[in-house]
Amino acid sequence: MEQGVKVVLCSGRPLAGVVPFLNQLGIAGDNQYVITFNGSIIETASGKILKEAGISRETYQAIDDYSQATGLPYNVLDQNSVIYTSNVNVAPMTVVQAWENEAGIHIRKPNEIDAATQMVKAVFTGTSEQLDVHEPQVHAQFGTDNYVVRAADLFLEVMHADVNKGKAVQYLANKLGFAPDEIMAIGDEKNDIPMFQFAGTAVAMGNGSAGV
Repeated sequence: MEQGVKVVLCSGRPLAGVVPFLNQLGIAGDNQYVITFNGSIIETASGKILKEAGISRETYQAIDDYSQATGLPYNVLDQNSVIYTSNVNVAPMTVVQAWENEAGIHIRKPNEIDAATQMVKAVFTGTSEQLDVHEPQVHAQFGTDNYVVRAADLFLEVMHADVNKGKAVQYLANKLGFAPDEIMAIGDEKNDIPMFQFAGTAVAMGNGSAGV
């Protein structure tokens, strides 16, 4: 960073979930950047938002309906890293997410939440086997109007159609004047692949999934 290299954490987590790592690495201020929610929000390390895109209220309601009809657990997150779900029996991974993000869990139905609250992304959770079964249907039902990605074995995520890590890195690179061949992207899961496709150098972690 002292030499002008931008070190940008690009995560599926909200900002609260990456702040401990920003602090550990000394990434701070308005001239350093972070990409959160798989590219849904691009902001400075001090929290100034440059670009954001969330899911529609209609998508949020449809995801809630899908969860209630199938029993597949889900949650949504707002831009303040707060987690909401209508699942009374809260899924274990939703609890883990809340712990990682240092955020509470609000058990609410969509119509019980202020319409002004912008949901940034939705996450179907459950066992790997459950998500294997539901992934094709979730893509079929939500993939036309949204970006759907299996971010990890236990996470199937739904975001705004114009969002992914690659588009976010491209936006930030254009803003800062970096060409793709000046960029190295490092990752381990399917949500990192769009970033790999843009960056001049792609590095797959040793613990990465086979597809990566």
